[in-house]
Amino acid sequence: MTCTQPGCTGTIVDGYCDVCGSPPDAAPDASVRTAARAAGTGPAGAGLPAGADGATSTRTSSRLASTAMGSARTGRTTGVTRRVGGASTRLRAARLGAGLTTIAPAPAIDAATAMMVNPEVAEEKRFCPACGAAVGRSVEGRPGRTEGFCPQCRAPYSFTPKLQPGDVVGGQYEVAGALAHGGLGWIYLARDKNVSDRWVVLKGLLNTGDADALAAAIAERQFLAQVEHPRIVEIYNFVTHDGEGYTVMEYVGGHSLKGLLKNRMRAAGGRYDPFPLDVAIAYVLEILPAFEYLHDLGLVYCDFKPDNLIQIGDDVKLIDLGGVRRLDDQDSAIYGTVGYQAPEVAEVGTSVASDIYTLGRTLLVLAMEFRGYQSTYVASLPPVDETPLFQRYDSFYRLVAKACAPDPADRFATVAELRVQLHGVLREVVATDRAAGEGQHAARDAARSLLFTTPDAATAVTAWQHLPELRVDTGDPQAGWLATVDVEDPRARLVQLERAPERSAEVLLAIGRAALRADRHDVVAKAADELLAADPWEWRAVWLQGLAALATGDGTGAQAAFNAVYGEVPGELAPKLALALACEASGEPDIAEALYATCARTDAAYVPPAAFAMARIRASRGSVPDAVAALDLVPATSRAFTEARRQRAALLVASDGGLPALADAMSSLHDVGVDPAERTRLTAAALAAALDHVRSHGPSPAVQIGTWPAAEPALRDGLERTYRELAAAAATPAERIALVDAANDVRRWTFR
Repeated sequence: MTCTQPGCTGTIVDGYCDVCGSPPDAAPDASVRTAARAAGTGPAGAGLPAGADGATSTRTSSRLASTAMGSARTGRTTGVTRRVGGASTRLRAARLGAGLTTIAPAPAIDAATAMMVNPEVAEEKRFCPACGAAVGRSVEGRPGRTEGFCPQCRAPYSFTPKLQPGDVVGGQYEVAGALAHGGLGWIYLARDKNVSDRWVVLKGLLNTGDADALAAAIAERQFLAQVEHPRIVEIYNFVTHDGEGYTVMEYVGGHSLKGLLKNRMRAAGGRYDPFPLDVAIAYVLEILPAFEYLHDLGLVYCDFKPDNLIQIGDDVKLIDLGGVRRLDDQDSAIYGTVGYQAPEVAEVGTSVASDIYTLGRTLLVLAMEFRGYQSTYVASLPPVDETPLFQRYDSFYRLVAKACAPDPADRFATVAELRVQLHGVLREVVATDRAAGEGQHAARDAARSLLFTTPDAATAVTAWQHLPELRVDTGDPQAGWLATVDVEDPRARLVQLERAPERSAEVLLAIGRAALRADRHDVVAKAADELLAADPWEWRAVWLQGLAALATGDGTGAQAAFNAVYGEVPGELAPKLALALACEASGEPDIAEALYATCARTDAAYVPPAAFAMARIRASRGSVPDAVAALDLVPATSRAFTEARRQRAALLVASDGGLPALADAMSSLHDVGVDPAERTRLTAAALAAALDHVRSHGPSPAVQIGTWPAAEPALRDGLERTYRELAAAAATPAERIALVDAANDVRRWTFR
């Protein structure tokens, strides 16, 4: 059975896709609802402003005001319970790298060579398992004890392997040696004598001599044996040996991301060398289905970090299920790591939101040298103006700011929502990092947004009506009823919508949209407020407020609204396009241009409207070459290509670029279906400008202005003929007479 997820090429094997890990019945829908902040990317590439190599906070939207949403809107700083809807959109990756970037396969590690030759724990890593105090350290030149009692709490400790090669555990597993030392003691490699001598891993379960407590702990952990997912290490069994409990699990012969980072650091001569951002995102994106699976089972992973993600070939796998617990578990111990664990866990316990927090923190550790993440920034992010990665990739910053929000209610509601937005951010990152030609090629392979309609490629974005629209959430209880409302007149449509059986979210959004078209801004405000009263995290209501602000000329209000929406869905382009338009209206052309460039670089559907807007901004500050470069982004296959060439010609004719610019203007119209009257007017303007230039600076016969050499006789002939063509098509007698007079004036003297 072939996987049904968008873009996935996998096959359902043993109940799950062998590529993306989805179950066969996991059908995507369009009900992604998220919450956080927003920003605009400093772009680079052909025709785009130079921001990729030196973006600064003055060109990003992180300094803009945002409409209050979520916990900020409620006025409470913690403890807010977020209302979460039903199924969320799940965007499935086709392979490691999501089809957007490439990650080199990691060679497999032979189990026989993975064992430690001399299993010892370095003294600097010896800590009391009870209180965390340093133990087993050297004193006056004498080496530290590997076994003893903690000098602070008197709890026993041991760093000596309890199992030796040849020991048989549980009557089935023959120990081969020690692999590593973890938080619960030694981890061993063994052969399963009952199953073809396959390699397995034995990990300590509980360090206690109480047989009853050990039996209870094993019984409590039995649910892990039911976890079966291609991205999660498999738990085979739980056994006891000499009063100790062990988890028996699959041997994964790969490299942890922590180990890969250490290898990169060694290769860089001791300097921290993080993964490129696209690679870091691809790793995390690939493991998200495993988290979705655990959460669907009512489990949380708790202790995600680079140590626990293994790359095997071109695949990844989540290992170490020692910290996994049930969502409703209020009693068992919580395992976590400082710098990764969410700040609220100590007081309120673990949750889906706390797992999402660990994913965001891991992303940062993989992608940059996150200094102070276990101290200064243990519960926060470094400032944008001190973090080049955030300045260069604003959408990435907004995503991790959302994933790691202090209030868990402000984070992504589900891993599925994080996955959709992270995929969008990866597309932006890849487009930013690639050369201009490659970036545009990547844009042409863009995926259809599940939240917004595609912008009209032939329309320049100048007003709220030109922005993409929200797609209808088919899971809304009134979605079927709304499909029956086919009244087009906005005022009549409003009347119909007010009769809805239920004022659901989609009904309120439809009322707001109809009210916008009918210029009933009071109704728009009421609908948006009603939506936000029901759910302070409803970013679609703020989108509606932003549209209303644009309609009334309130650029600052529109900017704040769209900036908030941008943060809610940082992987979407529509909010960036809307924010760019708002920034234009509020006098922030630099930020607007950067946002337009991000849209144009990332998705082919956004190229024409964004290119027209960039050309508009650049022309307004007198930068005609840059404006022309923006228009050149519109491909010949686009419906907007003709308009782009017309605008290109008009800009060049009006510029002070001399004969080369005028020749370029005329070539812009070659073999393009520009309206004949407009073509003739532009030709007349170009010939008139060329004639003035030749009379002032002398002829340049080698330069062709259309079909006429840049010499006075030829230009006069061409201009006369063009004026007479315009006169023949004139709309009024007065206009015709004026054009004939102009033709006579420019006509050169002849003997006939």
